[in-house]
Amino acid sequence: MRLLHVTAGNLFGGIERMVLDLAAADGGTLTNDVAVCFEGRLAGELRRAGRVPHVIGGAHFSMPPTVWRARRMLGRTVREGGYDAVVFHAPWSYALGAEAVEGDVLRLLWMHDAPQPDHWIERRATRQPPHGLICNSRWTDERAGAWLPRLPRWIIHPPVAAPAADALVRARVRSQLGATGRSIIILSASRMERWKGHARLVRAAARLHGDTRVWIAGGPQRPHERGYLRELRRVVHEAGLGARVSFLGERDDVPSLMQAADIVCQPNVTPEPFGIAFVEALYAARPVVTTALGGAVEIVSPECGILLAPDDDAALAAALQHLVDDEPLRRSLGAPGPPRARALCDPAAQAARLSAVVRSFRMEPAEARC
Repeated sequence: MRLLHVTAGNLFGGIERMVLDLAAADGGTLTNDVAVCFEGRLAGELRRAGRVPHVIGGAHFSMPPTVWRARRMLGRTVREGGYDAVVFHAPWSYALGAEAVEGDVLRLLWMHDAPQPDHWIERRATRQPPHGLICNSRWTDERAGAWLPRLPRWIIHPPVAAPAADALVRARVRSQLGATGRSIIILSASRMERWKGHARLVRAAARLHGDTRVWIAGGPQRPHERGYLRELRRVVHEAGLGARVSFLGERDDVPSLMQAADIVCQPNVTPEPFGIAFVEALYAARPVVTTALGGAVEIVSPECGILLAPDDDAALAAALQHLVDDEPLRRSLGAPGPPRARALCDPAAQAARLSAVVRSFRMEPAEARC
């Protein structure tokens, strides 16, 4: 079975991370190839892993010729590759490339966030609806079902690979980032988006006692993110937290940062559709502190973390202080993490689920899918 995954490739976040893990999950009769519009970190990491992406060309809907060229290149790639299905990641990619997929090739749309039915991208995507929707969480599934209720849907959590074992990584990373062995490190690792709750974490840091430090990993990729980062830096400076809050920028070693940290905290202001960073924290056996919104409640159970209300900064600070002060609690919450992460997101299992979805369509007459 040959699948082609299509995504923009100009940014790097959860979608790009899971595409990398899917590509690495090839084996047996399954091949997961990747097509990107833009050269970027995703294309570079695929090449470093020995997987050459199909670059179909930068496309901007405001410049129709670029869209037409990208569609032609995608159509040629699909025909020459003999793919059984094309999996579009997010409505933008689907709106761009659906028209290029012809014949009996399946068109699947993997939803990584709630759709915005009135947005022009979603409206354009519905001109030629996909054969089915794959949703990254129950939260996303509920909203996708309200958008396109007649389409078949499946919930497949994003694949997330377990990090390679390295007994020395914790000490090495902490030394590189200037943390002592006694420091309690609270890590936030996400895109630089306001709704991820960085500001809430900074406010909580101002209330914490003891040798605590906050690492914020993730760099701005768009203009509004650069403005948000400047705002966060100003808040840290005005609160006198410069020695306790570190902005690490864009990182390609988040699993290592998880191992070096003691607590992972992402106090979202609005729902996280899934939350790959939470799964990475579970693999690292680190307790998670986040808000009880969206996909987080499907990942973080009371056995491995603390779920809080989205607007209670005092409760957030209290939960973090409790974990800072109680090492046995941190260990007890961390211990169930790795098996839970594997049960939720093992790449081989998720690839098998994806294969089963495609096989279910291949067993139907082609005319039934039209």
